[in-house]
Amino acid sequence: MSRPVVREAEEQPPATFGGDTPSERAVWRLRSRGCWDDAAALLEPRAAGEFAAAQHRAALLVERCMYTAQGWAAAEDALRTAEAVARDDDERGTAACERGHLAYASTVLKARDRADEARAALGRAAALLAPTSEGRALLDFRRGLVAENLGDNPQAAKAAYRRAHAGATAHGNTLLRSFTWRHLAGLALRDGELAEARHGFSESLHLRERLGFLVGMAPALVALADAHSPKAEEATRLRAEARRLFRLLGGVPVWLEPQLADA
Repeated sequence: MSRPVVREAEEQPPATFGGDTPSERAVWRLRSRGCWDDAAALLEPRAAGEFAAAQHRAALLVERCMYTAQGWAAAEDALRTAEAVARDDDERGTAACERGHLAYASTVLKARDRADEARAALGRAAALLAPTSEGRALLDFRRGLVAENLGDNPQAAKAAYRRAHAGATAHGNTLLRSFTWRHLAGLALRDGELAEARHGFSESLHLRERLGFLVGMAPALVALADAHSPKAEEATRLRAEARRLFRLLGGVPVWLEPQLADA
């Protein structure tokens, strides 16, 4: 396998985090390189009265929390703004899904235990979002995360990830598919299905390369390395590349550092 090459996005990023206008493309470029505060600042002027901008900004700052374990208060403020300007069930459900993700991140990163809030918010989102809503795939993915990492229920997680993968495929959400591939592969690895795990991790890495999602490359590389023997040359190479990117981005995501300590 040749060394991954990170390129500019060859296709438009998903609507959740980008679009066709110069401003939207600028937000995507900043976000994909881990510059969440700068990306959020571009959306701030419209966030007070426009749900799409407010939700987009909140999602960026919640993702910053997930990758850096910092910025919780700013994410809460941005999320409250999005909730305040939501006008219909789809928008309220989308905001509830984001609140569930923030509570999940706080719990899994041990900032504060908000597991009950995460489950309640995602349940509220499920009640509000229509079955055909584009946001349903992301909701399914996040419910899978809660089932796997807070509920220790891999079977429920797998079912949720599969629903999310099908929804992401139907709506053309390439970035979400990179996440569903990775987490389905993680469950396969947990079950000892090495060939399936390598396939899923490779697909996830490939999609992130296609999108130019630099901040997500190191986790994808480490995940693929984990599906090889620790002493294998390929695992060593993948971890070395992950460590290079981790340093390039200033040590994010922070939760990856222990896995790269001996890379």
